[in-house]
Amino acid sequence: MLTAARFRAMHRAGDPLLLPNAWDAASARWLVEQGAEVVGTTSLGVAVAAGMADGTGAARVPTVALARRLTAAGITVTVDLESGFSDDPVAVGELAAELARDGVVGINLEDSATDGRLVDAAAFAAKLAAVAAAAPELYLNARTDAFWADPPPADDPHAIAARTTVSLERARRYLDAGASGVFVPGALDDRTVAALAGGIPAPLNVLARPGRAVRELGELGVARVSTGSLLFRAALGAAATVLDEVRRGTPPGTTALEIPGYAAAAALGDGPSSSG
Repeated sequence: MLTAARFRAMHRAGDPLLLPNAWDAASARWLVEQGAEVVGTTSLGVAVAAGMADGTGAARVPTVALARRLTAAGITVTVDLESGFSDDPVAVGELAAELARDGVVGINLEDSATDGRLVDAAAFAAKLAAVAAAAPELYLNARTDAFWADPPPADDPHAIAARTTVSLERARRYLDAGASGVFVPGALDDRTVAALAGGIPAPLNVLARPGRAVRELGELGVARVSTGSLLFRAALGAAATVLDEVRRGTPPGTTALEIPGYAAAAALGDGPSSSG
């Protein structure tokens, strides 16, 4: 497993860390097998896989259980905690400290409420300050949702500029509270990404963008690229595709998907990660 300090050092503007997000032990092990040094968890995937709604604070138990399962298996993990599973900064700080003791190297906290609205920036900054005080070794990724909660039309530069301003203001406040980096999810164009990277004096995290290489996002100043719920949703889509091929009798070997064999899949549940 990597140390928290090593994980922090992997956030480099211009040479981004590609962080794949897992939703259970098997997906995390599989991502490690594909070369990932660090795995993030996806709150959507963890919650939905457990039969719960994402972003509502309901998935604390499966989230913490998965984090512990992964660290016990020797997998370096950073955990998506939604908005911290509590409105009490002290409780959020205690949870962060607990995860740090379990070997987690980072956490992600978001500043939107269960109804999708942005929460009060001061209240969210208080959570970040509590985490920074309780678990200073953790990489604290502060997610601000101005583009996520209320996506601006792609052809409205004034709305995009307004969301950018809000994101920058919140990012600076969160960094002052102790955040290590800032995550701005959403469908961001190149100009917006560059403006955010230039205006945030800390590592910028964005979502992976179809058709845009990680290297190209690095050229815009990005330090971390997360897949978010993409891989979980892709797995659901792949299952539907293969099921349809079975239904139609598609000849073996003609599917566009590369499907792991039984032994490879079964090995994902067998002991510690091969990566150590």
